Amino acid sequence: MGPASGPVAVGVRFRPAGKIYEFDPGPLILRRDDRVLVETERGPELGTIAVTARALSKPRVLQRVIKKADARDLGREDQNFQRERESYRSALEHVRGSGLPMKLVKAERTFDGTKTTFYFFAEDRVDFRELARTLAQSLGTRVEMKQIGARDEAKVAGGLGVCGRELCCSSWLREFEAVTVKMVKEQGLALNQSKLAGQCGRLKCCMRYEYQTYLELKRGLPAPGSHVECVKGDGVIVRQNILKRTVVVRRAEDGIEVEASLDDLVTRRADA
Repeated sequence: MGPASGPVAVGVRFRPAGKIYEFDPGPLILRRDDRVLVETERGPELGTIAVTARALSKPRVLQRVIKKADARDLGREDQNFQRERESYRSALEHVRGSGLPMKLVKAERTFDGTKTTFYFFAEDRVDFRELARTLAQSLGTRVEMKQIGARDEAKVAGGLGVCGRELCCSSWLREFEAVTVKMVKEQGLALNQSKLAGQCGRLKCCMRYEYQTYLELKRGLPAPGSHVECVKGDGVIVRQNILKRTVVVRRAEDGIEVEASLDDLVTRRADA
């Protein structure tokens, strides 16, 4: 397939599960997972091609891909990683000494080394101005402090979930969507906070994954409390087996509970 005609853009990601930004590739032929040096508002940064060249629906000005990253660029990236770890340890000592109610999560250094951003979590707003000045003097770079929420803390810090896999938010999940108690109830899960909470302390994002499937499976199943006529004995629905698409009926004649499929139900009514 030849190169696309007209203005095109490539998608670049700066973190494994980060947002994808569009850049002008110019004459470069770039493939997925290529490392590239791009121009950003913060200066040059290293990123990874996540989306190959595609035509723009409307021409617009994009920041450009400077070049494919070479060994020298990757070596500088490794040096920055080392300095980020050193900056984090230094900042951690200053935070502890300051007594500020904040949890330092990560240090991030720009590619050119002129600025270090510290991500921290705190329940309330924190006056970190004095801390930022101290860190700037200590590190010899410009310093920015960014307060993040509990979910973002888990995304930035990373880790393993109870499933044994890397956290979704730090490996592939780019955007957080609302997770509610209603989703838990629709899936028939017990409201046990210790089992439902993720590493961030909030409801696990995976509660959303099968939510729509459960809604579809529940469609047509009589709700608990419904009175039904059934070939196995008339009675009242006491619970649903959503994945099996069956219900458990407590028979009026003897109180025994029997499992019934939708085909076993003759009629159902929500009164009585």
